[in-house]
Amino acid sequence: MASFAPYTVYAWCVLHHWAAFPLNIPLMRALLQSILPVLAMVFPTAGILASPPPSAVISDLAPSGNLRAVINLGNPVLAKKDASTGEVQGVSVDLTRELARRLGVAAEFVAVSSAGESIEALKADRVDVGFFAIDPARARDIFYTPPYVQIEGAYLVRNESPIRSNEDVDREGIRVAVGSKSAYDLYLTRELKKAKIERAATSPAVVDYFIANHLEVAAGVRQQLEADAKRIPSLRVLPGRFMVINQAMGLQRGHEAGARFLTAFVEEIKASGFVAEALKRHKIEGASIAPACPSH
Repeated sequence: MASFAPYTVYAWCVLHHWAAFPLNIPLMRALLQSILPVLAMVFPTAGILASPPPSAVISDLAPSGNLRAVINLGNPVLAKKDASTGEVQGVSVDLTRELARRLGVAAEFVAVSSAGESIEALKADRVDVGFFAIDPARARDIFYTPPYVQIEGAYLVRNESPIRSNEDVDREGIRVAVGSKSAYDLYLTRELKKAKIERAATSPAVVDYFIANHLEVAAGVRQQLEADAKRIPSLRVLPGRFMVINQAMGLQRGHEAGARFLTAFVEEIKASGFVAEALKRHKIEGASIAPACPSH
């Protein structure tokens, strides 16, 4: 029966995703909620990350013989380029290397400057896995693992701005700069009813775009905005957050063996302290380890 263990983990995490993005299937949800505790006792979860992994996992995650991962340099919490060597480094790079080690293959990196480019690289089969903020608009094409880290979406304004809180932003006449196709772009496009969204090419370019176009608000990852506020003293970051950004690993849908393995991998590296150590090693502040999937 141990061979069914991956399905227990997988089913639990599917239910976890349904909780985040409710679907109109209450009867199925109730059924799964009633049987999953029993499945968890009958089918232990040990063994899903067995070494070496099954050939189906390798076929899904490293079909070329190497693990190809897209690295978004537009999110400073997850990755950046080493100033001296030009090599990519960061939490997402560390996770890729660890996953490749467990698969017994080499890691290859495709660096891009925005979330939109990350999505396109995955869709075009240029990469096998990536690191994405969970959003229902992307879930049609991408299988997400549970999140491994959570970061905050925040707003930035000029010091003299009358805007003092997040609640002041969604008003007529307010223009909000965002990084095109970023998680907070997708979120604010749905949520803002009165304010108008203006899109910069990438997330790191948001604040300069906001200044150049004389906009009222810039939105982004808190760490990036705080760095920009230090760079430009006439700016300030609003207190609190307008959203929690759940960062996950992902791959194209239709790769079930790879999806199960990747889900278990993410849960294990959270529980083992690997993610926490990576955040500490790269001196990332303000990010938190995501809660365990309900199966763990």
